[in-house]
Amino acid sequence: MLIRAIVAAALIVSAGIYARGASAPEDTPSRTLLRETPSTLGPWQGRDTGLADDVVAQLGVDDYINRRYVGDAVRAHGSAASVPPVSVYVGYYASQRQGDTIHSPQNCLPGAGWQPVMSDRAVINAAGRDIPVNRVVIQKGLDSQAVYYWYQGRGRVVANEFANKGWLMLDAARLHRTDGGLVRLMTPVTTTADAAFSSLTAFSAVLFPQLSAHLP
Repeated sequence: MLIRAIVAAALIVSAGIYARGASAPEDTPSRTLLRETPSTLGPWQGRDTGLADDVVAQLGVDDYINRRYVGDAVRAHGSAASVPPVSVYVGYYASQRQGDTIHSPQNCLPGAGWQPVMSDRAVINAAGRDIPVNRVVIQKGLDSQAVYYWYQGRGRVVANEFANKGWLMLDAARLHRTDGGLVRLMTPVTTTADAAFSSLTAFSAVLFPQLSAHLP
């Protein structure tokens, strides 16, 4: 009985400490707007496509880019090989305390008619750093796309949605921050899924170093 009473008291004290930390004024760091992400990344040249106002309102983002990067032909062994285009969506939330939280692609993509046919996680190397990513192949009719997505902010990159929510709660109390973002990359599967994912890995290597200024 004494041990149970001690554990219960510890839980009550911990909850009180968390509540005080999580309810403190939020610390929102300075950052660079996502629209300033370079339009040229390696052999890819980007063009903003934008989102409809009602979609932006539904997402609840404070800042975002929705951009299509088209690759230039790369010459190798005397022949030209095209670089597949990559669609980039990055959504940033300055605060996730008031109900505006990151929408998982697992919910958004099926809502747009894309059905997942393969899903797993991997660790890729981007500019010398190993980062965890979700890997998904989605299909609509005869079209297939390879997808990478991850959650980024407050100094970390997370693939697992539940782990991201756990860190969000901890950082709300510890750092007084709930800012964060979602990074989603998509490219068409023209030959094999492995080839499409290899292209996304190459693109991630040039994009990732740019993101810390936008997702601090």
